[in-house]
Amino acid sequence: MSSGLPTDTHPAIEAFIIDGYRRMTPAQKLERVAALTRTVQQCALADIRRRHPNATVQEQSLRLASRWLEPDLMRKAFGWDVDKVGF
Repeated sequence: MSSGLPTDTHPAIEAFIIDGYRRMTPAQKLERVAALTRTVQQCALADIRRRHPNATVQEQSLRLASRWLEPDLMRKAFGWDVDKVGF
């Protein structure tokens, strides 16, 4: 069951976790992915606020979006040039 990567998780615990994922419905799995995505976005937003403490809410949103969208799309859609203002 192991991925072959080094882990500090006991094999019995890893098997328990994998079994739990296998018993989830597709909707439960989708919710888990959505929750993890929200967590990653919250962490990224915290980093943006730390790096740019005076940024407006709009600037924070643009900086967050620029971490997911291609630079060309950011320029075309929002006029946000990642090369000039950063992430």
